[in-house]
Amino acid sequence: MKNLVQKQKDYFYSGITRPYSFRKQQLEKLQKMLEKNESQIYEALKNDLNKSKHEALTTELGILYTEISFCLKHLKDWMKDEQVDAPLTHQGTKNYIMYEPYGTTLIIAPWNYPVQLALAPVIGAIAAGNTMVLKPSELTPHTSKVIKQMVEETFDKDYFTVVEGDKEVSEQLLEQRFDYIFFTGSTAVGKIVMEKASKHLIPITLELGGKSPAIIDKNCHIKHTAKRIVWGKLTNAGQTCVAPDYVYIHESVKNKMVKAMIKQIRSLYSKKPLENDQYVKIVNEGHFNRLVRLLENGSILHGGKYDRKTLKIEPTIIDGLTWDDPIMQEEIFGPIMPIFTFNKLSEVVSVVRENEKPLALYYFGKSEKREQEILQTLSFGGACVNDTLYHLANPNLPFGGVGYSGKGAYHGKYSFETFSHRKSVMKQTTLFDFPVRYPGSKMSHAIAKRLLK
Repeated sequence: MKNLVQKQKDYFYSGITRPYSFRKQQLEKLQKMLEKNESQIYEALKNDLNKSKHEALTTELGILYTEISFCLKHLKDWMKDEQVDAPLTHQGTKNYIMYEPYGTTLIIAPWNYPVQLALAPVIGAIAAGNTMVLKPSELTPHTSKVIKQMVEETFDKDYFTVVEGDKEVSEQLLEQRFDYIFFTGSTAVGKIVMEKASKHLIPITLELGGKSPAIIDKNCHIKHTAKRIVWGKLTNAGQTCVAPDYVYIHESVKNKMVKAMIKQIRSLYSKKPLENDQYVKIVNEGHFNRLVRLLENGSILHGGKYDRKTLKIEPTIIDGLTWDDPIMQEEIFGPIMPIFTFNKLSEVVSVVRENEKPLALYYFGKSEKREQEILQTLSFGGACVNDTLYHLANPNLPFGGVGYSGKGAYHGKYSFETFSHRKSVMKQTTLFDFPVRYPGSKMSHAIAKRLLK
C-alpha cells in the first residue's frame, strides 16, 4: 500500500496531471471506457443487484455520462485563476485564487450504486488534476471486478488504480498518507474514516445518509405525489441514500394517498413484484435478514412478503408504528415505507428536528408559505419540492449532507472544487510603496487609523 501511494505521489509531482490538455484527455478516456464496457457493466449490475438495463442506465451510467459532458464543457473556465477585489489599503496589488489539485486521493465507494458512486468522485478528481486510488465495495464483486478490469486497461496504474478487498483492505488504505479522502457509505463507517484521517489531518468529504423524511401536505397533487414517492422509495429496492425513509401524510388525505401509492406500486412493479425480473434484489443475506426483522412491528397495509432464494422483499407500506420501534431507529435502506399522519405542520418540524439532520427532505404541497416554512426551518443536505431523488441528477446543484448525513458536497463544478485547494495569492507592485503601514511617523498613524476603519 505504501509503495502504491508513493508511486502515485511521484506521478503527481512530475506535473503531468496539471495541464488542461491532460485532464481533458483523461475525462474523454473515462467516457470511452464506459461506452466500450457498457454490456459488461449491465451484466455485472444484473448479477450483483438484479438491476435492469433501464435502471442501470438512468441511475448509474446516465448520471456519469452527464457529469463527464458537463465537466468537459466547463473545465477550462473552472481552472482559470479567480480574480478578487482588494481594499484601498492594498492599492497596486493583484489578488486571485488558484485552484490547486490536492495530490493523491483515496476514493472509497459503496455497494448500492457501485458504478455511479465509484466513478462520479473520480470525475471530479481527474478534473481537478489529482491521481486516484479507488476502493470499490466487496459486496458487489461482479461490478468491482469489471471496474478494476476496465480501469487497468485504460489508465496508467500510477495515475489511477483500483484496489479490491474487504474492510481490512480499506483499513490498510486509511493508514496511508493520502492528500485527500472521499468516502461514501454509512455514518458509522464515516466516523471511522474521519478518525483515521484526523491522525494526519487529511481533508475529507463524507457522503453519508440518514432517515430522509417525505412530507405530504393536505393540498398536494395526489396522483403525482403517489407516483413520485413510490418511484423514489423503490428505485434500487430502496437501497438509496436519499430514498424517502419515512412519510408523514396530512390526516385529511391519508386514505386517498395510501390507495394511490398502492396503485402506483402495482403499476410500476406489477401485482407480483417478487416474480418481476426487473425488480432489484437486496444486496446480500445479511441486509435481507435485517430488513425482514424490521417487518415485525406495526400494521402492514400493503406487501410484506419476501423470497429468501432471490433476496427480494415486496414493496411494503407499514402503519401504526412509533419512533421506539426498531425500524425508526436506523436508516431502512430497503423497500419498506413507514407512514405517519399529522394535523399541524409544526408537528412534523418537531419530529425532524429531534432526529439527526437528514441527507434529503421531500415536501409535497401547493402552498408556497407552508413550503417555505419547511425549507427555512429545517436543516438537511438537499431537498425536492413535489418530487424525490431528482435534485441529485442536476450537475448545477451541490450534492452532500450536513452533520450526521455528511460533510462536503460534489457534482458538476462542486466536484472540481471538492478535489481542489483554493490557494490565495497576492502580488504586490514594485512601482511604488505605501509608507502608511510602516511605523515611525504621526502622519502614518493618522492615515492608517482612517483607512482601517
